[in-house]
Amino acid sequence: MTLSPYVSTAYLSPPPQDELVELPPRRARRAGRTNVLVVGGGPAGIGAALGAAATGVRVTLVERYGFLGGNATAALVMPLTSFHNEIKQAVGGDDTRLLPTDHGEGEPVVGGVLWTMLDRLHQMGGVIKPSPDTGYTVPFDPELFKLTAYELLAEAGVHMLLHSFASDVIDLPDGARVVFEGKSGPIVIDADVVVDCTGDGDLAAAAGAPYEIGRPEDGLTQPMTLMFRMGRFNHEGFNGYVREHPDQWRGVYGLWDLIREATEAGELDLTREDLLFFATPYDDEVAVNSTRVTGVLGTSVFDLTRAELVAHEQMAQIARFLRRRVPGFEQSYAIQSGVQVGVRETRRIQGEYTLTGDDVLTARKFDDVIARGAYPVDIHNPTGRGTVLKRLPQGASYDIPLRCLLPRGTDRLLVAGRAISGDHVAHSSYRVMPISMATGQAAGVTAALASRDGKPPRDLSVETVQRELRNQRASLA
Repeated sequence: MTLSPYVSTAYLSPPPQDELVELPPRRARRAGRTNVLVVGGGPAGIGAALGAAATGVRVTLVERYGFLGGNATAALVMPLTSFHNEIKQAVGGDDTRLLPTDHGEGEPVVGGVLWTMLDRLHQMGGVIKPSPDTGYTVPFDPELFKLTAYELLAEAGVHMLLHSFASDVIDLPDGARVVFEGKSGPIVIDADVVVDCTGDGDLAAAAGAPYEIGRPEDGLTQPMTLMFRMGRFNHEGFNGYVREHPDQWRGVYGLWDLIREATEAGELDLTREDLLFFATPYDDEVAVNSTRVTGVLGTSVFDLTRAELVAHEQMAQIARFLRRRVPGFEQSYAIQSGVQVGVRETRRIQGEYTLTGDDVLTARKFDDVIARGAYPVDIHNPTGRGTVLKRLPQGASYDIPLRCLLPRGTDRLLVAGRAISGDHVAHSSYRVMPISMATGQAAGVTAALASRDGKPPRDLSVETVQRELRNQRASLA
């Protein structure tokens, strides 16, 4: 892609060689002790905090941003992906609704906290519930998502601390101590059990748990995407184009001829082959998922800085293209981009079991199931254009065993969300937010029961965990 000069010159490059320096010792303020400490306020963290709190223990949730929601709000990843199996073959649908038309009728395989969240969002008018008409995706309002999370956590008695970035974890004889950085200087919180919902497995890695990154052949990860919302969209105007050019739009993606013409005119140089955007709860707005930054790793601040600059340049190009060439977008403008670029893949913490792509695609079952998934294998090309999409057998779902949440080499820490133990292929399915919320709820319940019984999480009987999850309406079978 042809980028503005500042993009390639403005960011600080990583040093050619690591030069390490010693820092002076320092003191931190001890903010207290809790039974369960959840680090990260995204879908996994919300699930963990609500799952743990429902058992009656004291729960504290700490988030690095000034709001909750993680990728749902910070990265504007909209809509929520489907969490339904496909009992019936898809028969297509109305391409103008701007929601997937390739998902057959099915049943939900995620329950519990996710439905609590969706029901409350629906009461607030902030969500369109999944159905055949939405392709089983869930369009939502990101601002109401934040408010809903606040309300549910407050009602559950969860204590929240925002604007605090977790930088380290220290073993204690009877638990763990997490160090947070913020405007107040370093703060520590002690806990019986910690749930790492950072998305990157930051605390598990800091605790010494082994991890893997990227594809086995070269270590490359899926690309990053900066999502953004376009407002003042004329849906009927776009529908007219789709009806006149039925070969140019497939539910949520397309515009191949217009992209080719703009590319030949030197107006556009995309790193993907089409444009992808989705309906939101509001008819005059779409969520655009079309930037793509490859060769960057989400645990490197140098890479993240470059990704932000490149992705914003791509966003500007795409917004201009939409206004100039795509019917229905003539008066549109970019309302908002994500607070940060969306990261699909970083560390996969190695646990007591590694979920594989074969487990996902054969819909494997496990005796120690604590969550389920039905989302396809969905690998965006780490080097450029193209996406690999492989579906599960019709009507099937796969199990996620508790062992995937138990990092090797740690006793008082669990992992939830996209950083759980799995290979590159399996990760591309379980990384999505509904499944992350389900593994979060399971991790929170496990942490709470371990605290209550005074034992490490791996010493709990899985039947005890499953019984509590079923009491909380989680879907295990």
